[in-house]
Amino acid sequence: MALTAMDIYKLLPKTNCGDCGTPTCLAFAMQLANKNASLDDCPHASDEAKDTLASASQPPVRLIKVGAGDKEIEIGNETVMFRHEETFHHACGLAVQISDELSDEEADKEIEKINNLWFERVGEMIGVELIAIKETSRDAEQFAGVVKKVVEDSKQAPVLMSYNPEIIGKAFELVSGLAEAKPLIYAANEDNYEQMVEIAKKHDVALVAYAEGLEALADLTAKIADLDFKNIVLDSGSRDALDVLNDTTQIRRQGLKNNFRPLGYPTIAFATEDDKEEVVVKASTYVAKYAGIVVIKGDEPWQVLPLLALRQNIYTDPRVPPTIEPGVYEVGEVGPDSPVLLTTNFALTYFTVLAEVEASRIPAYILSVDTEGQSVLTAYSSENLNAEDAAKAMNSSGLKDKLNHSEIIIPGYVAVMSGSLEAESGWSVKVGPREAGGLPNYLKEYTS
Repeated sequence: MALTAMDIYKLLPKTNCGDCGTPTCLAFAMQLANKNASLDDCPHASDEAKDTLASASQPPVRLIKVGAGDKEIEIGNETVMFRHEETFHHACGLAVQISDELSDEEADKEIEKINNLWFERVGEMIGVELIAIKETSRDAEQFAGVVKKVVEDSKQAPVLMSYNPEIIGKAFELVSGLAEAKPLIYAANEDNYEQMVEIAKKHDVALVAYAEGLEALADLTAKIADLDFKNIVLDSGSRDALDVLNDTTQIRRQGLKNNFRPLGYPTIAFATEDDKEEVVVKASTYVAKYAGIVVIKGDEPWQVLPLLALRQNIYTDPRVPPTIEPGVYEVGEVGPDSPVLLTTNFALTYFTVLAEVEASRIPAYILSVDTEGQSVLTAYSSENLNAEDAAKAMNSSGLKDKLNHSEIIIPGYVAVMSGSLEAESGWSVKVGPREAGGLPNYLKEYTS
């Protein structure tokens, strides 16, 4: 837990010498507590004070990096239990598990399929960041062959899954560029942790610690930390959804609330059942609470997209609504007769409208009005969407110079403002459908 100014003051020399640039040691302690100064500024600090403050300044959940370059993801380093307290900073990684027993042709097809599991949603590209290669062949060269394909051909960072240090070590020897790809090694247990830590340290990569139960897991991570290695991800061994939920919650709580260092690391969870629907249900639970990486057995878009959308929603800062820049957007090859639609600058609203306009295949202008990132009804209720501001946006948009008409279509939910908007703007206001899903048919009738 963070030290208070008085806790820090007790560790200082209390000489009030001013060598740190602050007149008193108490004032310096207050600066340290507020993270506005560094203990290095005090030339008289004892080794004990440095060790204590260094330990206290560590994040309660350690930041772990997996992958390299544009494939790198960061997990951990969270500061709150619940999203409404602040926000979650590092979205969990999503991994698809494949077998090392795939033939070359099967591996190529699987990697291509996973590469295509990327989607645009609310103006952001979301997708699968990891491929977990599970070793079941007991053949180091077979395992390395599949790993090589993932490293060379996939858009994802690799997770190397084997409890055999020889097979993991051989993969680094046989696969050129594997160390530079910064894979995650899965996993160290009570029997192999010394060899696994040696491999992970040699190649400077992260390592999963696996033990059944939190007490055994804490004992194992303490042993690994004693080997001067802390680039750790946790697996409590649970596979039942309720048990995983309990474990990930306790791990997060112990790290944040009790500053319990042996469990102060991000977690990995598995939804690798044969039942495709069960995989989605379990994985969604782990995305929400509190896995750092979720490994699934499934590569169908209908399985992956809901998980990605859920993750995107959870890891959006609740204090800052997603917005787009207010202004005019052209959809298709617009012309002077193209319809004009008015909406807000709430990203989800705008991209929903955009998708429906694109589906209609009718070129159109979309005028996004600044509503501070609020949806249509919310903005209208809070008076962030009103006739006066909308009229200003319409008349300053430059649309009149591009059109041979002055008609604008407004959402059906704010039909009540159509009269006042006509009076304020001088435009002819048409009331569109309430839901964006009705736009394709409406636009076809409008332009017929």
